[in-house]
Amino acid sequence: MRAPIGNFDQAVPAPDCLDELTAPVAAAVRAWSGSVPADQILYVETDPRWADTAVFVEHYGSDLLERSANCVVVAGRRGGESTLAACVVLSTTRADVNGVVRRHLGVRKASFAPMDTATGETGMEYGGITPVGLPESWPVLVDAAVVDLPYVLVGSGRRRGKLLVPGKAFAELPGAVVLEGLGRPAA
Repeated sequence: MRAPIGNFDQAVPAPDCLDELTAPVAAAVRAWSGSVPADQILYVETDPRWADTAVFVEHYGSDLLERSANCVVVAGRRGGESTLAACVVLSTTRADVNGVVRRHLGVRKASFAPMDTATGETGMEYGGITPVGLPESWPVLVDAAVVDLPYVLVGSGRRRGKLLVPGKAFAELPGAVVLEGLGRPAA
């Protein structure tokens, strides 16, 4: 199957390649019940050597720069309590952690979670974290600009491989909250 965005050799419906996904991502695809059919979530093989955004776009297609999203894990703290959440923003922006995220979570301080926390709590590889398959108790904050795109390139849970997900599917993830202005222009 041809990928709807980018220059990939092949795009495979995620339910047909569960072995390529981490356990939490595969479980989420198996249990998928959104209005977007699971077979519209596509997996594409990528080479981790080309993970840097500029090199990735040069190799896989310039159209991907505006159609890629990053999923970052943030930790919010208030008193002695800590809350983990995910933020999904276009790769051309940065998550407004100290503004929109902090206020939405109702915490005094918010910051990016340490790498070992992010990977340990998600069961995914650093650099490949995806909102598909995150713990259901987590808030998944999604920038409205991500939801508006026909397809979005995002991690697959591993550094090798990516998912192509219809934008509106992000709004249907467990714990998803769509927020205007979550992604701020990168400085």
